[in-house]
Amino acid sequence: MDSTPTFSRFDDVYKTRTAPWVIGEPQPAIVGLERAGLVHGTVLDAGCGTGEHTILLTRLGYDVLGVDAAPTAIERARENAVAKGVDARFEVADALNLGAGRRYDTVIDSALFHIFDDTDRAEYVAGLHAVCVPDALVHVLALSDKGRGFGPEVSEAVIRDAFGDGWALEALDETTYRGVVQEPHVEAIGLPVGSVVDEPAWLARARRL
Repeated sequence: MDSTPTFSRFDDVYKTRTAPWVIGEPQPAIVGLERAGLVHGTVLDAGCGTGEHTILLTRLGYDVLGVDAAPTAIERARENAVAKGVDARFEVADALNLGAGRRYDTVIDSALFHIFDDTDRAEYVAGLHAVCVPDALVHVLALSDKGRGFGPEVSEAVIRDAFGDGWALEALDETTYRGVVQEPHVEAIGLPVGSVVDEPAWLARARRL
């Protein structure tokens, strides 16, 4: 990214209900992580959006907090939790200032990491290190630079560089990220608004040392 988008821009997208990453269900890659036994202990859903992953994991019995800097996203997440009958917890919080209070055993990052520019990315990963207990796992699902321009994309090298000192990068796999085509993507993707697509993505697993 040349520069990190403002959080007010994200809030506007939630207000207009045109967020391409809101698919009404958890990302298949995140569901697969849980089924593989790679989620444990206290969980932070960073950049939780409308709450699908927080709701899923809460329903499965995990101690989860979903955070997002966009107040409208948190409002929608709480509405979704009520509609699904799940007592999920959400807070408005800036991912670049996660605080020094509670610490976590697992962090889920679905399409947050890839929005940051170089400076903010380093600050974000340092903040993750601060809120993770030793041996905590951070899972990052990020759009790959092998994609068609569905959103901000990152390379394998960017991920490896970000999770260097203080981390052990245990896995970096190719996977897909599911989204809904919106007007800005029509030309790049070649499909009409409302089409569901599975775009190339990375799924990284980093262990906090």
